[in-house]
Amino acid sequence: MAVQKKKRGKIWWIIGGVVVVLLLVIGFFFLRQRNSQAAAGDTQTGDVVTAFIGDLAASATASGQVESEQVARLSASSPGLVKEVLVREGMPVEAGDALVQLDITDLELRVAREEQNLALKEANLESLLEGPDAWEVASAEAAIASAQARLDELLAGPTEQDIAESEATIRQQLAAVASASASLGSTRDSVSASSIASAEAELVNAQIAYDQAKERNEDFAFSFTHEAMIDAEEDLMIAQAKVDELKAGANQGSLNSATADISAASSNLAQARANHNSLLAGSATDTIAAAEASLAQAQANLAKLFDGTTPEDIVIAEAEVEQARLALTDAEEALSNATITAPFDSMVTVVYVAEGERATGEVVELVSDELKVVLSVDEIDIGVLAPGQEAVITLETWPDVDIPGEIVSIAPSAGSDSDSLVTYDVQINLEEPSDLSILVGMTANARLITANSENVLLVPNAAVTADRKAGTYWVNRVTGEVDGQPETEKVEIGVGLKDSDFTQITSGLSEGDQVVVGELAAPTVQFGGGFRGGN
Repeated sequence: MAVQKKKRGKIWWIIGGVVVVLLLVIGFFFLRQRNSQAAAGDTQTGDVVTAFIGDLAASATASGQVESEQVARLSASSPGLVKEVLVREGMPVEAGDALVQLDITDLELRVAREEQNLALKEANLESLLEGPDAWEVASAEAAIASAQARLDELLAGPTEQDIAESEATIRQQLAAVASASASLGSTRDSVSASSIASAEAELVNAQIAYDQAKERNEDFAFSFTHEAMIDAEEDLMIAQAKVDELKAGANQGSLNSATADISAASSNLAQARANHNSLLAGSATDTIAAAEASLAQAQANLAKLFDGTTPEDIVIAEAEVEQARLALTDAEEALSNATITAPFDSMVTVVYVAEGERATGEVVELVSDELKVVLSVDEIDIGVLAPGQEAVITLETWPDVDIPGEIVSIAPSAGSDSDSLVTYDVQINLEEPSDLSILVGMTANARLITANSENVLLVPNAAVTADRKAGTYWVNRVTGEVDGQPETEKVEIGVGLKDSDFTQITSGLSEGDQVVVGELAAPTVQFGGGFRGGN
């Protein structure tokens, strides 16, 4: 019986030991839980917290906006009429897609003219390089022969045949004057009865033809029967006018015409006589001089062909070809620019023109599909940042969603905000989650990971007090308890990295040490390493 009691007592001791161990474990995790709560900002002055081993990521924070990787505001290279607008706002486009088409009628004509001009200049240069063709030489020799013959003719004076032909011309003009005079007399005579009778017969025939055409049109109303009737009616009117004119006798218009014929014939006669007198008088000195000059010019042209092309001629021709080629290139470029295309894959944000308007400035605005975040980072933090460092981005629209990113670039020069704070633009690439519709202009907040430390000693930030003038840091370490209150001692510590919750302790404390949150405000520690350590 005693043995059984002894065994039961031993069992109870074992159970009690297990309970104690469990209570210690629970207490440890409770303490870790309390430390985590303290890190979240739940600590108050006088709270006791425990130094523990953990991981720490030092970071800087900044805010900015979501922007597009590429923005393009496209303008017409020269004013032009908008023929067609091929996109609308919000439409996605690919690089090379046509956005706006300007009218190209005049531009195509300009290209055609410049092509023709270039062809002419090239042909001229080729001709200079190859020398004169046989037909050019033959033409120049023929011009010399013609000029020589003309000069010889002038120097020899008129031949008997020339004089005979001139006299014949005078006789022809005399006959023309006589004929015109006879025509005037005939016009003045009254119209014969036979002429009137003939005109009246034509009138009767025209009336019969009109009546027949009219009857056919009434029976069969077609376009060709109607046109036939109109023609017959016109013939009838002409025949009637002729009869009326003959019956009225010679009119003043006919008399005036006959009189004008006499004047013209008389003038031609006078000119023929003057030419005849000039022929008999021989060639004038100035006429012979002009003929001699023509012969000299023709001979000079032939000599130039045989002398060949000078280097200066070739240089000038080559320059003209190059100028023509540049003009054609410019015209082709203007024609190409009349079709405004997308320079990269993007989305249309603004269309400034409509069909029929005249484009004189910006026509379309585009933004690329790739997004970025541009942060304004204080100069205090910029020294610990570098391209390639990680970043965690949250948007005001979705504050609980962490979006991973990476520092792409840091602006080489600073800008100042309205409070004269010096800031630098830091660009973060943005990996857009598939379930979010991120838009340009959204406000973004970023936590920039500047360094990582694993398995280091940590205490909440609120437990660390900084003496900035001395450049030292210290904590109130718990050494015991008096009347239920912790008894502490001031211990200088060395610090390393810190984040928004914890500070790394590099010296002065050990894992499990308890410290009291002091009365001073939480320290503001520079990001990164380089903190002054204690003993």
